[in-house]
Amino acid sequence: MMKVLRGVLLGTAAFLMASPCHAQAWAGKAKAPAYKEDVFPPWQHGANNDALDRGFDFTVPEVDVLADFHGDLADPKLVLYVGGNYFFAMAPLVQAFEAAHPDYKGRIYWETIPPGLLVKQIKAGGTITVGNMTWTAKPDAYFAGLTKVQEYIKSGMLTGPAVPYVTNTLAIMVPKGNPGHISGLADLARPELRLAMPNPAFEGIARQIKLAMTKAGGEKLAQTVYETKVHDGSTILTHIHHRQTPLFLMQGVADAGVTWQSEAMFQEQASHAIEHVAIPDRDNATAIYAGAQVAGAAHPEAAKAWLAFIRSPEALRIFERYGFKAYAG
Repeated sequence: MMKVLRGVLLGTAAFLMASPCHAQAWAGKAKAPAYKEDVFPPWQHGANNDALDRGFDFTVPEVDVLADFHGDLADPKLVLYVGGNYFFAMAPLVQAFEAAHPDYKGRIYWETIPPGLLVKQIKAGGTITVGNMTWTAKPDAYFAGLTKVQEYIKSGMLTGPAVPYVTNTLAIMVPKGNPGHISGLADLARPELRLAMPNPAFEGIARQIKLAMTKAGGEKLAQTVYETKVHDGSTILTHIHHRQTPLFLMQGVADAGVTWQSEAMFQEQASHAIEHVAIPDRDNATAIYAGAQVAGAAHPEAAKAWLAFIRSPEALRIFERYGFKAYAG
């Protein structure tokens, strides 16, 4: 086991050392990296912060950035745990919700780390540590894939019913210009390609990716990408793919990564050096997003109001900007 772990770590180190970004940015000299500061999140210039009084702004890209934690913890009236696959849509969603429910303006706090990690935080009583900061924010509502939401309702962690609202499909995210000449999922098995792939341990998208790869190239393709290439260091597993994959691509650390189509569309709309390769319907996988109230929520009425809003025509119009489709059920 230790030999395998050491091999993975050495492979990952080699993966990073071989990156053209690191070689070109530092070139053996003590100077700042060559990439632009706005490559690093947060990418929405403060729009994803519901706090009315922001006080002193201290954000240092690459060093001091809490990109997936939003709002003021002092006295929130609604706390949302949202699987991060639509972090970019939360700002307009919150704005629309507050327009209809002005009592909540400036009083909503939300997190957008992977759904499996949000469950760990729920089990930790809502307490989380990022860097040198520890805080507690117990959720009122939780959002992830429909199957998982139903599973957590059965276990008692969530209170039913589950509320499905939109669907999403996969795409291959690549640097602008597609220098790896990737045309489909089968290309990801090529040994020279460096991949950034979601971690199956806590990112639900990995299950959908493996399903799509099996459709496109059988079990061998999935095993090559998620086992062989992980072992030799040419696939690096992310902790939070919706932030790391585009960042790795823009830094030159990776050549491709499978993400939700909506995430690639957001990066393109933000004018980042990202584009995507579409996956045919025959090979693709579809996710159904759903939410439910958390058992013992401190603000149950607020949770119910958000769950009603999330599948409203106005909310669905916001989702559609990024390629989501309304759940037809």
